[in-house]
Amino acid sequence: MQKKERYEKVIAYFQKEMPIAETELHYSNPYELLVAVILSAQCTDKRVNQMTPDLFKRFPKPELMAEVEPAEVFDYIRSCSYPNNKAKHLVGMAKMLTQVYKGVVPDDIAELQKLPGVGRKTANVIASVVYEKPAFAVDTHVFRVSARIGLTTNSKTPLETEKQLMKYFPEEIVPLAHHWLILHGRYTCLARSPKCSKCGLKEFCKYYEKQQKKALNA
Repeated sequence: MQKKERYEKVIAYFQKEMPIAETELHYSNPYELLVAVILSAQCTDKRVNQMTPDLFKRFPKPELMAEVEPAEVFDYIRSCSYPNNKAKHLVGMAKMLTQVYKGVVPDDIAELQKLPGVGRKTANVIASVVYEKPAFAVDTHVFRVSARIGLTTNSKTPLETEKQLMKYFPEEIVPLAHHWLILHGRYTCLARSPKCSKCGLKEFCKYYEKQQKKALNA
């Protein structure tokens, strides 16, 4: 199967089975989403959503977070991964957001990456989710799922994966496709035990094809 055809089948499947796909992080404005995405690095969305209500109640605006020491933020996020570093990043982000961007989360990926704690993946999430720009955030789920299905070939880095996905997904559905792959990886194409028997993509999935061949040759 040619890659173009594989993409067409994947798109058709998700458009039918998952016409609405959104981030599972809870937020009410761009600042809150930025905080939540920073916290979500190597941490589950479920855990982040447990922490952020109290955090946002204490720091509803970046100006308030910019005024405190990281130790105070740490108290609210101690249950996430790497809370010390994330507390420092959040305070640094809030200060820069307040001082440089007047409290407004930028929509430009390069500008977003200037903020402490914001890498390319986080910047792409904000650009895509908040500003609906054709930016493909590649997390561990996207990296794994796109390789298994065969949407990417010999990709060694998130950036390589991003470039290959951007080449074949139409720009207008990139924000949606990002969530398709994340949610598929989170609930079906699991890292250690993918639920291939329940997967609607198996007919055009390279991973499933290889597993079937192994079974026949065993």
